[in-house]
Amino acid sequence: MTGAERERVAGIGRPDEGVAQASPWYLWGPYLSERAWGTVREDYSAGGEAWGYLPHDHARSRAYRWNEDGLAGICDAEQRLCLALALWNGRDPILKERIFGLTGPEGNHGEDAKEYWWYVDAVPSSAWLSWRYHYPQREFPYGRLVEEAARRRGDGGAAEFELLDTGVFDGDRYWVVDVDYAKADVDDVLMRVRVTNAGPDADVLHVLPTLWFRNTWAWEPGSPQPRARADGDGLVASHPTLGTYRLDAASGPEGAPTPLFCDNETNTERLFGTPGPAHPKDGIGDHLVHGAPTVNPDRSGTKAALHYRVPVAAGETVELRLRLHAGAAETGWAGAVFDTTMAERKGEADEFYAGLTPPDAGAEEARVMRQAFTGMLWGKQFYPYDVARWLDGDPGQPPPPAPRRGGRNAKWRHLRSNDILSMPDPWEYPWFAAWDLAFHTVVLAHLDPAFAKYQLELMTREWLQHPNGALPAYEWAFDDVNPPVHAWAVMKVYRLDGSRDRGFLQRVFHKLLLDFAWWVNRQDPDGNSAFHGGFLGLDNVGPLDRSHLPKDVSLEQADGTAWMAFYCLSMLHIALELAEQDPAYEDLTTTFLEHFASISEALEEQGLWDPDDAFFYDVLITPTGRRVPLKVRSMVGVLPLLAATVVDRDRVERNGFARRLPGLLARAEEADARHLGAVVPGDGEERVLLSLVSPDVLRRFLAELLDEESFLSPHGIRSLSRRHLDAPFRIDVDGISARVGYEPAESRSGMFGGNSNWRGPVWMPVNYLVVEALARLGSYFGDRLTVECPTGSGSLLRLDDVAAELRRRLVSLFLPGPDGRRPTYGGVERFQQDPRWHGQTLFFEYFHGDDGAGLGASHQTGWTGLVADLITGRRLGGEGESW
Repeated sequence: MTGAERERVAGIGRPDEGVAQASPWYLWGPYLSERAWGTVREDYSAGGEAWGYLPHDHARSRAYRWNEDGLAGICDAEQRLCLALALWNGRDPILKERIFGLTGPEGNHGEDAKEYWWYVDAVPSSAWLSWRYHYPQREFPYGRLVEEAARRRGDGGAAEFELLDTGVFDGDRYWVVDVDYAKADVDDVLMRVRVTNAGPDADVLHVLPTLWFRNTWAWEPGSPQPRARADGDGLVASHPTLGTYRLDAASGPEGAPTPLFCDNETNTERLFGTPGPAHPKDGIGDHLVHGAPTVNPDRSGTKAALHYRVPVAAGETVELRLRLHAGAAETGWAGAVFDTTMAERKGEADEFYAGLTPPDAGAEEARVMRQAFTGMLWGKQFYPYDVARWLDGDPGQPPPPAPRRGGRNAKWRHLRSNDILSMPDPWEYPWFAAWDLAFHTVVLAHLDPAFAKYQLELMTREWLQHPNGALPAYEWAFDDVNPPVHAWAVMKVYRLDGSRDRGFLQRVFHKLLLDFAWWVNRQDPDGNSAFHGGFLGLDNVGPLDRSHLPKDVSLEQADGTAWMAFYCLSMLHIALELAEQDPAYEDLTTTFLEHFASISEALEEQGLWDPDDAFFYDVLITPTGRRVPLKVRSMVGVLPLLAATVVDRDRVERNGFARRLPGLLARAEEADARHLGAVVPGDGEERVLLSLVSPDVLRRFLAELLDEESFLSPHGIRSLSRRHLDAPFRIDVDGISARVGYEPAESRSGMFGGNSNWRGPVWMPVNYLVVEALARLGSYFGDRLTVECPTGSGSLLRLDDVAAELRRRLVSLFLPGPDGRRPTYGGVERFQQDPRWHGQTLFFEYFHGDDGAGLGASHQTGWTGLVADLITGRRLGGEGESW
């Protein structure tokens, strides 16, 4: 694949310290979060109440300690200097500088953004970025959104109260704000802001491109303070390490913009009633909205904005042009050269994505693929977090409350991040999550293999991975246990990058061995190869909170055990690949095979497999020692399907596990007699299938999985069988009582904050892994194994054809159906009918188990971005499903 953008990506080497060193084209990017308030890093409370310590109401007035946020924002790779948009409709009580949403305790289904914005386009080098936002012309209903959510919190089935429900967009009285960035060079960024009046009457929008420095001087004694000042029609910003940048501005409808200055310092008078700076962080907003004398008359500060007053006639668009660059002042930059650069970068993006689009993809599929990739790229965020400094406090500052030292993340003092990481959602989850990130890398590998590999390496570097081998889960609780999917992701990225970077494979494999040992030693306390793990990312999937079980109760987990079998096979494939050139890895292949065989046996011996139901269940061990299968037909019991792979016979013969194969086959025959299978030889002894289930068991298992009355929805595999709608699971034993029923939409339980539901909806990541597993099994069995799909339809399909059908159903979530409606937009008529809303796609966290409506986080392009791989993977002729 050739082209200007592909050449920029191909020119990136492996960075030693960060993305800034990878390529000069990566110096500036969309690394600015959309929410820094309400995060763990900004929480300095005694009890760890992150949502309440720095709420949205404080965000405009309080200097952040660790991060920054903004609208359509970009920053340098170390977040020294930030550029973003601020808006004011002339009616709101505050300047619109960041996306508003409800906190976890405020929302009736946990935290939730209450605005509408889209990532329209992007390329890996950020040489082209595009973003869109819909801003009401009426006063933004902050109070009503909070009050109505509070009213609905007592009703677990109540839907989210969204911004559209307030009527604030009625009559089309809103602004469409489009922001495009195009790099003329590595340190020369053009910014175009287009303001469209969608309403019926002329109106005025105040537009304030804002430039500011992240406040590092307050927490680093003796640190020199950067400064911005006015210069001509623009701003000059000087930083001791970044250097000097100019933000030049072309005239708007009413002439040159007015420069306004304050300081990125906390307004202590407003928040705490104590004297503070004369021109605090919210000084520009208070000056514009309330006429307060809170901007610096000397026209300098650490935060500055260029204020445009933009009158726009009904239905018309006004364009503003700016330029952030490291060079000297120039004239004529905003004319033909600006137009040419914008057009060239957009054309290069078109060329880049044309190379990723399968020839048989329709226009809508191609657009969904591109926008999913785009969301992944906008999700690259600067993530600084020094846990030891966070726990102990900064020199010269008051120490944090003493209870923090034994609280959240206290066992992770070694963790020190100062890098660009891929985030699940820049508003709802503006912090890395370990298993989410593994899926991100598979998508990112199509765009930027070097960045994808770097993300996986970071998770296993000594400043993130715990010395005991554990990988950090996410900042809310690094100790939580996420599914071990990183070895799988490593092989996926390695293959997508052409199976050539063995150095990457070796570096990560050695560190994953530590994590594998941690799993074996910490998550199998009884030593019986039936693994625990607790949470494992599936939130409320079980009847009990699996991370906080009642006293003297334990749980042997079908999903934890299946994930470990999956981990064994992933590590086996890495070891086999490395053993091709280095025999030292041969013995490890036997190690992973032995673990896999033991896990296969444990599934039945420990009662995790029910031969009558042909399904896998968790087993609860009560205080009296009773072993009680939790017969919930959920994703927990589907995951063992993933642990299946095919190994070529010639690889078997060239590696150490050939010596163990006869014994493993004998164990497999014995296991098959007991219903499960571990090792099956291929036709003509050319291939070996390693699987947790035998072919006969597989047929019975898939009959349930592909039944539309059970797991199979029109848009993928449900996380809980629909059979539990009429037959909820109940347990009442040894004082333990719980219930699980089919809930296809938002969670009715408050477990895990109520903002995530695994009791019925469709989740993209596990569906993706099921598609892959079926494709692998199909490549092995071919015509020798067919199943009804859907069950009862009479239509017999090979397993690889079943995989293709599931892929089609998942992609259909985002495509207009015969009636023109996108399933993901459900019954929201504005999104289904209005071209300005219907033509862009949101990538939700999960989807209604019956109709496919998007639920949860609205910009979870992180793992939902896997839809891009499901589409572009067709270019690879099926290689996308190979390990």
